[in-house]
Amino acid sequence: MRIGVIGAGMIGATLGSIWIRSGHEVRFGTRHPERVKIRDGLSQTVAEAVSWAEVLLLAVPLGATPDVAATAGTALMGKIVLDATNPFAQREPEAAREIEAAGTGSGQWVAQQLPGAVVVKAFNTVYFQQLRNTTGTGPNAPGIPLASDNEAALNLAAQLVRDAGF
Repeated sequence: MRIGVIGAGMIGATLGSIWIRSGHEVRFGTRHPERVKIRDGLSQTVAEAVSWAEVLLLAVPLGATPDVAATAGTALMGKIVLDATNPFAQREPEAAREIEAAGTGSGQWVAQQLPGAVVVKAFNTVYFQQLRNTTGTGPNAPGIPLASDNEAALNLAAQLVRDAGF
């Protein structure tokens, strides 16, 4: 599967590398692909990664989500987006206030920011080092909670969780 990882930080780089090892094609979409030290050809602009991918992992600071939407534009239509973001009031006070005022949680806020995309909350509850240090499934592998209102998207996300060894 072609997975576009939006963000090449701790979560994005970790999961992208794991999915590459499990046989998926991965491209990392960042604002500055020339600065990202990932294998040649894997770092692209956000717009390029979104257009290329079948499914996306959103692994940027939550407050950057509107910028991702603006950059990706209509290429997000119909794409499944695994949302690994979390609201941190200290870092993104405006987004955190909006989410708190809405009372619906960050997953729905992200879905509102990405019109036309199918959002699955995923990979936002386990620290990146735990993800990086897990070697295969079994009783010691962390569970990855998933949430969405779309059953097909949940099933695809669950498969990608298993493919990553969780």
